[in-house]
Amino acid sequence: MDAEGNLAENLIFGVDLMTREDKGHYAKKHPSDRKIDEKLAEAVKGRVLEGKISCAAAFRIASDLEVSPLEVGFTIDVLEIPLTKCQLGLFGYKPNKGSVKPVESVSSALGDAIRRALVNDRLSCTAAWEIAERLGVGKMDVTAACNALRIKISSCQLGTF
Repeated sequence: MDAEGNLAENLIFGVDLMTREDKGHYAKKHPSDRKIDEKLAEAVKGRVLEGKISCAAAFRIASDLEVSPLEVGFTIDVLEIPLTKCQLGLFGYKPNKGSVKPVESVSSALGDAIRRALVNDRLSCTAAWEIAERLGVGKMDVTAACNALRIKISSCQLGTF
């Protein structure tokens, strides 16, 4: 269960949410008997820079190896590699944690698209990406609009949040 009391959306993916105390112990989110694919693990290790891997690199691996982003995220977790530079701007941009600031106004098209895609008053990461693509705006623009509308983004495609 997360801080907002949401358990179901995280169980769908079989991923437990982590607390700040768990930081750095990413494998704990997953069943201990689940094994990683060695080819995928090598691809992940090959993209690590300064001990971390970016969201964009993780998605490139998923595309290149034709596996789901969630499987790449699982592998990253088991290898205990921190994920950085979320493409939605939600984390990984030190020192500016949560670097995407709310916009002053949200266009009606973007606001309507976000509101239509809400599930339990939250916008999924996947829906945010789809809205950005469909409306021809940046992913962080969707985040900025969500921040202005006080809407939380949930269900990371990599399983991070």
